[in-house]
Amino acid sequence: MIKIGVIGALGKMGKEVVKAVLNDTETELVSAVDIFSQGSDIGEIVTGKKCGVAIETDLEKELKTKNIDIVIDFTQPKTIYEHVKLFITNHVKSVIGTTGLNEEQIKELKELSQKNNTGCLIAPNFSTGAVLLMMFAKQAAKYFNNAEIIELHHNQKKDAPSGTAVKTAQMMAEVNNNFTLGNCEETELIKGSRGGTANGNIHIHSIRMPGYIASQEVIFGSSGQIFKIKHDTMDRSCYMAGVLLAVKHLYKNNDFVYGLDNIL
Repeated sequence: MIKIGVIGALGKMGKEVVKAVLNDTETELVSAVDIFSQGSDIGEIVTGKKCGVAIETDLEKELKTKNIDIVIDFTQPKTIYEHVKLFITNHVKSVIGTTGLNEEQIKELKELSQKNNTGCLIAPNFSTGAVLLMMFAKQAAKYFNNAEIIELHHNQKKDAPSGTAVKTAQMMAEVNNNFTLGNCEETELIKGSRGGTANGNIHIHSIRMPGYIASQEVIFGSSGQIFKIKHDTMDRSCYMAGVLLAVKHLYKNNDFVYGLDNIL
């Protein structure tokens, strides 16, 4: 059995991860960390049935005492960089779903992972549909010189643009370095109205609104045609197959991976 620790266990994603780990025949929940409800049984809170794992608040103590094979982290952008460094230096493999890491931080974490010989998988999105969208967008990018990205999330998401949108732009820019070919010189009458500019001069537009979970659309254009690729998340349970895929990959491997597309 793969011994799992869930960080941010009482969050919306954390609760889904707890259920997925408890229901999978190859994983065993051995640790649940959150800043709330210390001492409460996480199973009773999430599923209504006790599982024998009490919520703890001391992350480093859990890493040192619970014999965890892999931690799964869905917490906050402001803490994730330090969390991953803590996982790696304690030689605990980690699956990271929290977004907000920049390119320099990811590079540093990769070097730290290799130095400590401790695997880490960071994915901006664990939905297989969203990952396929990124892969399809990269393919389409070979044939279009104009593209923009619109990403839509619930209004409690703290980082913008989304990690998925950033990763999509990075993948597209690997095959085409300029997606504003032929655009005229622009003047923004309201600053930010054209969105942020990512790799390949791709404009990313972020929408935050109650009612959404996560959606993304990549729009390609050329003379006489528009091509759109879109993915919508209706329920957070759609991420769990990808999370478990990442866990099982890391259990058998000890590498650093950025993006679920690299193990599909």
